[in-house]
Amino acid sequence: MINTIWIVLMGGGILVAGFQCLGLDYSSATGLVMNPSLVPLTDLTKGLFDSAKASVNLAMGLIGIMALWLGLMRIAEESGLVKLFARAVRPVMVRLFPDVPADHPAMGAMVMNIAANMLGLGNAATPLGLKAMQELQTLNKVKDTATNAMATFMALNTSSVTFIPATVIGIRAAANASNPAEIIGPVILATGVSTTVAIIAIKILQKLPKYRMPSVAGEGEQV
Repeated sequence: MINTIWIVLMGGGILVAGFQCLGLDYSSATGLVMNPSLVPLTDLTKGLFDSAKASVNLAMGLIGIMALWLGLMRIAEESGLVKLFARAVRPVMVRLFPDVPADHPAMGAMVMNIAANMLGLGNAATPLGLKAMQELQTLNKVKDTATNAMATFMALNTSSVTFIPATVIGIRAAANASNPAEIIGPVILATGVSTTVAIIAIKILQKLPKYRMPSVAGEGEQV
């Protein structure tokens, strides 16, 4: 899909530049006049090369920053800090997912996923999220319909509170920001609001008749 989008964008740019090369101009005095010029295509080519150069410079600048933050996050993971966060959020998770037994493997995977997202461990959070969905599916009575727990987990995972936005800090540092880490406060506030809104929205939607479905043998409800 992304390849198609890039092809459409590049093809559209080339077509627009080619049309501009015709130099069509209209006035009431002279009517439609054509002044051919290769300047638009020249500008397009220059822009492509300049953008490619800028992207490489940005990527190279990110390597050091990302290596530092990922290293720190790896230390946090190995030292047990992630597990500490997991224990801290477990009481909240039990309330958010009443349909999932506290000792079920799905609960452990979800807790670890949320904790990893809080610390900016995106690479570690992804497999944990997939594992959580697999475990939640074992509790699903209707296999082709997402349960309340699945929908809640997706909303929580997508809007997850982030304490250390390592990727954004790295991009700001590569762009020569004067204080790359100054966004930590706003990011915590913004993700906190987004998570709150997501939880409220999903809990309200779960109660609406449109999104409620009778489960197998009348056990619980699903969305």
